[in-house]
Amino acid sequence: MNRKQFVDWSVSTLKEAAWAPLGVVGFYLFGLALHLFDKFPSLDVPTHFLGGAAITFLYRSAIRNSQKIVGDIPFSIQIIFAFTCTGTTIILWEFYENILDYFLNTHMVLGLVDTLKDMFMGLLGALILSLLYRRQTTK
Repeated sequence: MNRKQFVDWSVSTLKEAAWAPLGVVGFYLFGLALHLFDKFPSLDVPTHFLGGAAITFLYRSAIRNSQKIVGDIPFSIQIIFAFTCTGTTIILWEFYENILDYFLNTHMVLGLVDTLKDMFMGLLGALILSLLYRRQTTK
């Protein structure tokens, strides 16, 4: 991949899909700033669900756009790869929360059950979006 291909792929992917994860991160930062997650702890659940869906949307767009460079990728492989990339991102996000708790004395992680719930909700969002992609192609 040359520089122009990389720039074209990056720009087209970001134009198409960056709004989704940026929106969730923006809401997350807004919630942290106003202590919404302390006032309304259940707000964490849809945030992780939407985060999983938004990241899957971004990865799916990136994979689809990469076909101009790498050639055709079977649809099922695109979906599986986007889902597994999202799973990796979810794990890294939980590391981020634990690291901030440790070094900055934040209180984002409320224990193992909270972490597992967050990961489950993120994967559920990714799965539902993946199933919607699958359903869209079967119509």
